[in-house]
Amino acid sequence: GALIIVDDSAFSAQRLRRAELTANPLEDGSLNDFHVCRVDISHLTLEAVKPFGLGAKDSARCKNFWALGLVLWMFDQPRDATARWIQAKFANNEAVRNANLAALAAGHAYGETAELQHILSQHPIPEAPLESVAYRTITGAEALALGLTAAGELADIELLFCSYPITPASALLHHLTGLGEAGVATFQAEDEIAAICAAIGASYAGKLGVTSSSGPGIALKTEALGLAVAAELPLVVVNSQRAGPSTGMPTKTEQSDLYQAVYGRNADTPVPVLATHSPADCFATAIEAVRIALRHMTPVILLTDGYIANASELWPIPDIDAFQPIANRKPTAAAAAGVWERDADGLARLWAAPGDARHIHRVGGIEKDIETGHISYDPANHQAMTDLRAAKVAKVADHLPEQAIEQGVPGGLAVVAWGSTFGAVYQAVKEALSDGLAVAQIHLRHLNPLPPNLGELLAGFEAVLVPELNNGQLATLLRDRLLVEVVQLNQVSGQPFPVAAVKAAIAEHAPARLAEARPKAAANQEGRRG
Repeated sequence: GALIIVDDSAFSAQRLRRAELTANPLEDGSLNDFHVCRVDISHLTLEAVKPFGLGAKDSARCKNFWALGLVLWMFDQPRDATARWIQAKFANNEAVRNANLAALAAGHAYGETAELQHILSQHPIPEAPLESVAYRTITGAEALALGLTAAGELADIELLFCSYPITPASALLHHLTGLGEAGVATFQAEDEIAAICAAIGASYAGKLGVTSSSGPGIALKTEALGLAVAAELPLVVVNSQRAGPSTGMPTKTEQSDLYQAVYGRNADTPVPVLATHSPADCFATAIEAVRIALRHMTPVILLTDGYIANASELWPIPDIDAFQPIANRKPTAAAAAGVWERDADGLARLWAAPGDARHIHRVGGIEKDIETGHISYDPANHQAMTDLRAAKVAKVADHLPEQAIEQGVPGGLAVVAWGSTFGAVYQAVKEALSDGLAVAQIHLRHLNPLPPNLGELLAGFEAVLVPELNNGQLATLLRDRLLVEVVQLNQVSGQPFPVAAVKAAIAEHAPARLAEARPKAAANQEGRRG
């Protein structure tokens, strides 16, 4: 049912042969399920720009603006902003500038004058309700860079970002390199292991160490990540996930590193894990990751993916003063506590940097005595330290906000997702609610530990659907931690979910009306409490 506007000239016999097509898709019935609007865009563009004396190649390039003019007419949008952009872009080339302006106007005029109502009609888009704040477009990588920088400001700590280039994580290094005046230092290491070890060294010295990579690089960093857990040092590790094992498909997106983030280290080595859900959300998620790392003296893994890192969206520029300052465990001038004396709130040790004569201590990867920090092979002590490391990460949940429902109400089907599936899930649930289905959306930022109220929240639903761009990793985690049964919707094609796929799964598993779902959900919740 979608509309396709095609340039008739592009489907010549020669071009069909180049595309290795044996039949013309405009004539063989393969597009019968779509509304096809055939326009000779190339010819009409050449006619519109003929007065400006451009060559054939430059004239043909103007067809993009001709098509844009038609689309602007279709959605009843003004051309002013586009015209200003053309004037600025081609300010030094009068002929090209005027030709593109003419093409834009010609495409718009074609929509106004052509007899297209049976195929193409106007669909006015009302002005978006925006807050009275400054906006900008931002990519996920840019938002992560700004979020990490802002976190350093909120914590009053210098940040050292250590990385090794890998797709799709390299953009974060590029953006942070330009923020030196904001207190960010960057270091491009010779390999992944050197990068994380340098970041650990920065944290040992009292700075905030941050590193990033994608799945293969995170695998190489794993042993050093265990060192940071054993040494109890704050560290932020950003994983920009990509598709497939090994090299896989570096430019395609996937959510297949959740197991790696939660479980993927030798021994019992827990770390908090967060996931961002959109480019703009990267800013706040980066601040949250730094807050947890500094408050609880632990490495934190922040999951994003290639789709989020490279996508962009409109972002209301936040007021940094609206964020709470980030506290840390550095000893104050009056502090008399030892390095290994822990706060009751988060079980975090003091963060004493080298050179502090009051807090001389040793750190390393060999097991330490729970009270003195000295090397210890004592069996009971190792049990106590293993329990402590687990309890420290579990304590993070005490400081998390309660999990909220994004849209919908309890009682029917809960669609529980994480990461970049947010947009597809949001639209699918919105449409399902309009269709009268009993469905709600729950989107998780905190994946380890899970929000403390999540189990009770899910008990208020008749069923749980978990859409993921993997083979069911969050589904496994929910079964493991909450003993909840879920329905899986999995895709590992390297592409984001189509809204239609999520909506079809909702239609299959959601009750038709909310009134039918509530009694079953109430009984389910009561059974779990019992």
